[in-house]
Parts: sequence; structure tokens; C-alpha cells
Amino acid sequence: MDRIAGFKEILALDPNNSFARYGLAMEYVSQGDIPTALAEFDGLLAANPDYTAAYFMAAQALANAGREPEAISRLKDGIASARRTGNTHAQSEMQAMLDELDR
Repeated sequence: MDRIAGFKEILALDPNNSFARYGLAMEYVSQGDIPTALAEFDGLLAANPDYTAAYFMAAQALANAGREPEAISRLKDGIASARRTGNTHAQSEMQAMLDELDR
């Protein structure tokens, strides 16, 4: 079974499984399907707004697709999430990317 099918099977049983939703989004990124990946990240963040890694990975996908303004917005939201959750490592990584994009 391919990875996308596996994640979809998990989500069919548990649509609120954040880890599976994140994995599915990442799999779409790896296959270059950025619109579908972003839809999965958006769904994940709507259900779990403090899944900090999703902001960072969505921002990276957006930046790689040449969509810097959207990436900057996503990073700012992710930094706020990292602050709320005390995730200083993620906060510093996203801040570094933001500094690079927002010159």
C-alpha cells in the first residue's frame, strides 16, 4: 500500500488524527502536489491550531512554490503558535526563515 493510501485509511477510521493528517500533507508535498498538501495542512490547523510543525512545513511548501507572501503569513501564525506552546526550537527556525523571506 502506498503511503497516501495508508494515511487515508487511518483518517477514514479517525478523521481527527493530527499525526496522520500531517503525514498525508507531507506526502503530498513530497510528490509535488502543493495545492492538495496545503488543503491538508489547512484542515489540520483548523482542527488543531497548535500543531506548530504544520505551519512551518506549509510555509516551506509555499516558499518553494514562489508564494512568499503566503509563506510569510503562515510563518507569522506558526511563530505565534510556537510561543503559545513554548516550542522555542520551532519558533527560532520559523523566525530564521521569516527573516530570510521578509527582507
